[in-house]
Amino acid sequence: MAMEIFENKNHKIIKGDSLDALYDNIPDNSVDLMFIDPPYNIGKNFNGLKDKWATDEDYLNWCYEWIYLCIKKLKPNGSMYIMTSTQFMPYFDIFIRKRMSILSRLVWYYDSSGVQAKNYYGSMYEPILFCVKDPNNYTFNADDILVEAKTGAKRKLIDYRKNPPQVYSSEKIPGNVWEFARVRYRMDEYENHPTQKPIALLERIIKASSNVGDTVLDPFSGTFTTSFVAQQLGRKSIGIELQEDYVKIGLRRLGLATEYKGEKLQKEIRSFEKPKKQNIMSNLFEEELNGTLVYA
Repeated sequence: MAMEIFENKNHKIIKGDSLDALYDNIPDNSVDLMFIDPPYNIGKNFNGLKDKWATDEDYLNWCYEWIYLCIKKLKPNGSMYIMTSTQFMPYFDIFIRKRMSILSRLVWYYDSSGVQAKNYYGSMYEPILFCVKDPNNYTFNADDILVEAKTGAKRKLIDYRKNPPQVYSSEKIPGNVWEFARVRYRMDEYENHPTQKPIALLERIIKASSNVGDTVLDPFSGTFTTSFVAQQLGRKSIGIELQEDYVKIGLRRLGLATEYKGEKLQKEIRSFEKPKKQNIMSNLFEEELNGTLVYA
C-alpha cells in the first residue's frame, strides 16, 4: 500500500502502516513525546478491520517490533506513554523495563452506565505506562497539571509539621489513578471511532511531558486526538494512521485539508443532529381540523 504524507510547517499526517512509517519516515532520536494507543487484540471492529491476531504470540511479536522502533525514535530526554489491554500490559511492562525507565504505572478509570459483566468483575479501567529514556533528564511540567488537593482545599486542615503551622496546600500533582469520562456519542468531541480517547486525557499528558515547540508522535492515531491537542497547546505533531476514513478525520481536525479525493471533509452528522422528518399525514390531519386544508 502506497504511503501518503500530508503536512504543513508544524503538523504531519502519514497514511500508511505504522511499522513502515517508523522505519522510513521518522528519524532516530527526533521525537520529544510519544502517546501510543495501539490495537488491543480484543476483537474491536475498526471500520471493517478486526482487531484480532491469530495467536497472542503473533500480537506480542508485532507489538515488540514497533515498541523497539518507537524507543529508537525518542530523543535521549524523551518520554513515552503507552497503553494496551489489561491482559497484555504485563508483557509490555517486562519488555519495556529492560529498555527504558518506567516512572509510573497509571490507571485511566471511567464509570459505565451499562452492565460490564454478570459472572465476573467487569473492566472499568485501562492501564498506561509512563516511561522515559533517562530518569535523570526528562520533561515533567508539574505546575501545568495540578489538581485540587481535597484535604487542603476543602477541610482546611493544619500541617503542624511546618514552622509556622499552615493550611495544607490546595493543589497537588495527580496520583496514578486518573478519572476521565470516556468519549460518548453525544459529546462535542465525538468522532466515529470505537476507541476514541478523551481530549482531557491527552491534555494532561502533553502538558506534563512536553514543552511548546516540542514534537509529539502518535503511531496509531485513530481520530488524531493526540495531534489535535498538540496543535491546541503549541506543540508539533506527527500522526500515523492506516485507514483512510480515520485519516480524513485527522486532515479535518488539524486543518491540513478541506477535501480528500474530491470529497469535502466535514464532521459526520449524528442522528440527533439531523432535522426531523415532517409527518405529512399528521400535518394534513391538523390542517383539516383547523379548516385550512385546501382541496384542488
